[in-house]
Amino acid sequence: MTTEHTTDLTGEVVDSLERTADPRLRELLTALTRHLHDFVRETEPTMEEWERAIGFLTATGQMCTDTRQEFILLSDVLGVSMLVETINGHREPGATESTVLGPFHMTESPVRALGANIDLMGAGEPCVVSGRVLAPDGTPLPGAVLDVWQADPEGFYDVQRPDVQPAGNGRGLFTADADGHFWFRSCVPSPYPIPTDGPVGELLKATDRHPYRPAHIHFIASADGHAPVTTHIFVAGSRYLDSDAVFAVKESLVQDFAKTDDPSLAREFGVPNPFRYARFDLVLEPV
Repeated sequence: MTTEHTTDLTGEVVDSLERTADPRLRELLTALTRHLHDFVRETEPTMEEWERAIGFLTATGQMCTDTRQEFILLSDVLGVSMLVETINGHREPGATESTVLGPFHMTESPVRALGANIDLMGAGEPCVVSGRVLAPDGTPLPGAVLDVWQADPEGFYDVQRPDVQPAGNGRGLFTADADGHFWFRSCVPSPYPIPTDGPVGELLKATDRHPYRPAHIHFIASADGHAPVTTHIFVAGSRYLDSDAVFAVKESLVQDFAKTDDPSLAREFGVPNPFRYARFDLVLEPV
């Protein structure tokens, strides 16, 4: 097929979209068509290669369940999730930076009181996480809501191993107090591999990439009159901070989980001594 004919074909497809009622949808489909056709012209895939690509996408969809989103995982490892976050994540100076949602925010976090322990298994190194939710000018945001979730010390979320972990393990929905303060108990997160038992794992293997993520805790923080932020807190000194499989590390999100040897503070928090203590603020920009 000549280049002239393939260009004409692209034009025909673009023309067929002209009657799309939603202008944004028309813009998106037009750009997608042009870029996809350019990709095909540039790489000239064989029929066997194109059928394999279709098979890969089909298998990706078939891997999705109510508790696992393989397409989000694919978006993550290709850097698309982080690119979309970066484009949409313009923040006022000092506001907390956003990062990827990840594929395991697939179930509601249980409502918990401030100070509750989200490590229901008690298997990891104990830690306390605390801070405040603030506006950029330092004003506390009372009643801010924090959705928190993390993997267990072996690197699995509760939905991955429901026969091992109780539902809601590593998850909590907290409401900040009148001073915007929040705190909860947990275990120190550890680095872990993203799931590799599906098409995304096959892609990583084929491209000689490791599947590991540095240790982190997920947050979605929201407050009335302010833009919510989806973010992580990464453990300082963790492996893979410089090679996160989903490209989600930002320097401002790396926090110290300090080793703390203070029996009176441990008694106050209700954790064994010594323990690890992470303190940081989440800053939301007004809307």
